[in-house]
Amino acid sequence: MASSFFTKIPSLSTIFSIYTSLSAFTILLKTILHEIIPTKVRDFVISKFTNYFSSYFNSDFTFIIEEQWDYGTNQTFRAAQVYLSTILPKISTGSLLVGSSNLKNPMAELKFGVPVNSKIMDEFEGILLEWTLFSEEDNNNYRSKQKRYFHLTCKNEFKDKIMTDYFTYIAKSSVKILENKENLNIYSYSPDDQGWESAIFQHHTTFETLAMEPELKNKLIRDLDAFSNGKDFFKTVGRAWKRGYLLYGPPGTGKSSLVAAIANYMNYSIYDLQMQSVEDDATLRKILTSTENRSILLIEDLDCGGADSSSRNDNKDEGEYDENQDKKKKKQPKVTLAGLLNFVDGLWSSCVEERIIIFTTNHKEKLDPALLRPGRMDVHILMDYCTPSVFKKLAAVYLEIEEHDLFERIEKMFLEVKATPAEVTEQLMVSKNPDVTLKGLVEFLESKKMTKE
Repeated sequence: MASSFFTKIPSLSTIFSIYTSLSAFTILLKTILHEIIPTKVRDFVISKFTNYFSSYFNSDFTFIIEEQWDYGTNQTFRAAQVYLSTILPKISTGSLLVGSSNLKNPMAELKFGVPVNSKIMDEFEGILLEWTLFSEEDNNNYRSKQKRYFHLTCKNEFKDKIMTDYFTYIAKSSVKILENKENLNIYSYSPDDQGWESAIFQHHTTFETLAMEPELKNKLIRDLDAFSNGKDFFKTVGRAWKRGYLLYGPPGTGKSSLVAAIANYMNYSIYDLQMQSVEDDATLRKILTSTENRSILLIEDLDCGGADSSSRNDNKDEGEYDENQDKKKKKQPKVTLAGLLNFVDGLWSSCVEERIIIFTTNHKEKLDPALLRPGRMDVHILMDYCTPSVFKKLAAVYLEIEEHDLFERIEKMFLEVKATPAEVTEQLMVSKNPDVTLKGLVEFLESKKMTKE
């Protein structure tokens, strides 16, 4: 039996002959590939073989979700960030990012964030998923900036289900989480970082405490409710789901307080944009499309440093010489009115939805008429000097009284003297004693009346 086995083993010369033949064939095949088959075709064939064998032996598939997508924030990245921050306390990870930005309460409950380079395990309908957040320097940007992205890894067989079901699940979950969020944020644009910096928004003004004409307040609340429930309506009529408000009136009449009340009522964060800090129209589009839905875009004091309207003056002869042309170019603001209007109601307005845009100004008459056209600022709200009804609301809030002997006298004085709600509030905060405070308010109004006369 052993002898028959050894007789079947090929001789050394046979093995060497086979090896020589295979080597010659390999060299011939390599020559054919390099000299006969074009380089592009050869690379294509090799890549196909490589992909086939790598997918055959590798059972995992990885989704890459970058933070930036086109002109704005990748909403899938945002949804994952919101969703994962809620499941972190329930799972075991190697590290956990915690913190609090509540300045008024150092003992406030900690918030959780997704740590970089830590694996986070999740389960969806029995499928095990692995999340990892990466951060690295973005070398394609002329400014030093971090590029962040998620890796979501699953078994290759579940790839299609994750795409159709799991991503939909985290998107819906993030929407519910944001709708019920406890804290609102206020964002300001940083020209150095070319991005938004956030802080916790803790303004306590609500429509309950806001001193405003009751009829105007109720009208505004009804308008906000109709906007909030109007998704199907805006879609049916073919308009972007947004609403524009112009708050105008003298300084100190409560425009900022009204913005805070709207934010608290709608549970929307605020993006406070200073137009002077924006470089040009392209930058304006980029930063505005990077804002979140269900938020307020606030542009204050539009008359003091708003967009330049010179780009709209196209009636001037091209050949006509303007001796101040160079001076005008040097003084020209960075953002044009056309660039702002394109985002407010142009094609770029369709890039966002469920958005409230609020402009404030002390001098409505100084604004370019193009800004006041219907459809750009849907509702114009005059924030005027203090009236008797506004005064009574302020007294109820600050002094906790609804009637007093001096009320009638003070209300008559408001018909003759112009005083802003801010001035009245300052007088009402002098003392908790209504007699002392209201006497001081009477003296203040009388002095303003004498000054006017």
